[in-house]
Amino acid sequence: MDKKIGVYICSGCEIGDAVDIEKLVEIAKEKGVSLVKTNASVCNPDFVEEIKNDIANDGINTIVIAACSPRVKTDIFNFPGCIVERVNIREFVAWVMEPKSDDAQMAAQDYLRMGIVKAEKTNLPEPWIGEDLSEEILVVGGGTSGLSAAIESSKAGFKVTVIEKEDKLGGWAAKWYKTTPTKYPFTSLEEPAVFKMIKEVEADPNITVLLNTKIVKTEGMPGLFDVTLNVAGEEKVKRFGTIIAAAGFTPYDVSKLDKLGFGISPDVISNVDFERMVRETGKITRPSDGKVAKRVAFVLCAGSRDPEHLPYCSGYCCAASLKQAKYVRDINDGVAYVLYKDIRTPSQFELFYKELQNDPGILLTKCEIKSVSLSEDTSLNVDITDTLLGDELSIEADLVVLVVGMVSNANQEKPDILNLQYRQGLELPLLDTGYYPDSNYVCFPYESRRTGIYPCGTIRAPMETYGCIQDSVGAALKAVQCMWHYERGLAVHPRGWEKSYPQVFMQRCTSCKRCTEECPFGAIDEDEKGTPFYKFNRCRRCGTCMGACPERIVSFHDFSIDMVNSMIKEIEVPEDDEEKLRYLAFVCENDAYPALDAAAFLRHRFPPGIRFIPLRCAGNMNLVWIADGLGNGLDGALVLGCKFGENYQCHYIKGSELCNYRFGKVGETLDRLGLESERVEMMQVQISDYVNIADILKGYVDRVKEIGPNPFKGF
Repeated sequence: MDKKIGVYICSGCEIGDAVDIEKLVEIAKEKGVSLVKTNASVCNPDFVEEIKNDIANDGINTIVIAACSPRVKTDIFNFPGCIVERVNIREFVAWVMEPKSDDAQMAAQDYLRMGIVKAEKTNLPEPWIGEDLSEEILVVGGGTSGLSAAIESSKAGFKVTVIEKEDKLGGWAAKWYKTTPTKYPFTSLEEPAVFKMIKEVEADPNITVLLNTKIVKTEGMPGLFDVTLNVAGEEKVKRFGTIIAAAGFTPYDVSKLDKLGFGISPDVISNVDFERMVRETGKITRPSDGKVAKRVAFVLCAGSRDPEHLPYCSGYCCAASLKQAKYVRDINDGVAYVLYKDIRTPSQFELFYKELQNDPGILLTKCEIKSVSLSEDTSLNVDITDTLLGDELSIEADLVVLVVGMVSNANQEKPDILNLQYRQGLELPLLDTGYYPDSNYVCFPYESRRTGIYPCGTIRAPMETYGCIQDSVGAALKAVQCMWHYERGLAVHPRGWEKSYPQVFMQRCTSCKRCTEECPFGAIDEDEKGTPFYKFNRCRRCGTCMGACPERIVSFHDFSIDMVNSMIKEIEVPEDDEEKLRYLAFVCENDAYPALDAAAFLRHRFPPGIRFIPLRCAGNMNLVWIADGLGNGLDGALVLGCKFGENYQCHYIKGSELCNYRFGKVGETLDRLGLESERVEMMQVQISDYVNIADILKGYVDRVKEIGPNPFKGF
């Protein structure tokens, strides 16, 4: 497009008190823009209307707003059909630098030049929209989570297919005798709600149920998932828009708990076997001789919160054990011993817990289990250490129930659930801990690393039945949202508004496989010759491939290697003033940038020589920017990326970690330039670091000052 650039400079919010606005106007005119205007409040509705008039009457189609952070007032500065570039001279200059100083003025001028050249290099995004897109949702699993997800998706107006590998719906919940209470006063056990859900699903004309069905393979991408189903031995292919994975859990293998007495007697059983006994017989008896069990000991956290077995809490066990203890009271009028490490009964279950605390036949003891042994009269002895009183106790029981946790069905040696045709594996990638499907588990809990596939219920995280119902609603809404996005060519989270997608100059591709291996979302496949190609509806526009590509052939309409290099060249580098060193800071837009904004709001002072360039993710950091920046005389370069490691929270999974890996090679680049490697650093920053990010920046600047100016200045 032929661009007519309009620059609009705000003097409000202390900007006019910090910098000379007229000098900024001169800078804009020197860059040859079509129009420059200033106002004390660029976001004022009257002035916004003036911008719209400039668009309509003067043909302005590229707008540069030099004002506040691009993270605010996004709805106000939205001009459809126009390129809009935001230049942050409020948070990055006016609020963090000495007013009317040379430093503040030079910073504002640099940012304005950088913003104008970025606008010049930006093109309007053109969305990629596939053909023959499906709007039908596939739900994998016919238990509580799957049924709830199907019902909610149908209510939203979408067709749904539910597949279940068994010959009937219901999953584990259909095998329960009773469920924990869900209605006030939360004291009485209830019939499993799953049976009502089954009837609702079977009566819904929008929902198709396929029993005895498994997935042979899943190909394609959101809107174009071609799924091969094996239905009772017969294969067929059907296209779906999105997939909800509700394949449930498997109880932890109780046979591994010999230290807790399993195997010494038939009367040491799992909580699953106990529930099955009550449901099938309506009785509580000893498997060894069929006698009524009047004394039942429940050993909670059997294998859970244990590094040798399951290191996590399964969430449902405490309330389910209290439910089973009530069985003992109601059916046998017996005594139930609930032996726990901790009791965890959140929300309404706390009322249920308090109700059972008042039952004289339910004895709750916080303890550590020492041993479970068989006595001479064939009863069982549970030896414990009461951790509240410090006493050593021995409990005689007719039946010992080991309360095992849950293992996600995604966490099996051969899960055989989705059979994805992805280079990076057949199933959903798991967290670093290896137990549950992976995504940003704080900001985007329903997402997986496979775009358009949403795990819910106990395949996603340990939870009880009520939690599964709530969780499946979230997954259904995400599936619907995903379909809304791909129909319009938009990315899903976290850049849910993004229309652009990777543009690849394939003539220079060397098939090095860096992009296919590093893409966090499996959006890049390879043909039979090993040449990469994109499946754009999988792509989340993080730009990791752009940072990975050694040939620098990947770009976006609004973000590219050349664009950032051009911005770097617009930074004015004083040649002879050792007090005015210049530093690049590449900042992740998801954590580091908002941390900087928050620090600016508190008026923390930033080192005046730093120029911030936002990145979609640290994963799109390309080392050529550092080489070119230092080669142009800048004195140092810093990358502020997300935390990574055991508790990482990168919005794009591994971006910051990949950047850190690439930085292992930056020393070679600097050696070629004859520069000290200490000039370049990568730091991990999370949004909560706004309280000390100014000190982090100052520490970096002080370290570079000790090294001295870049010897390339003036060349």
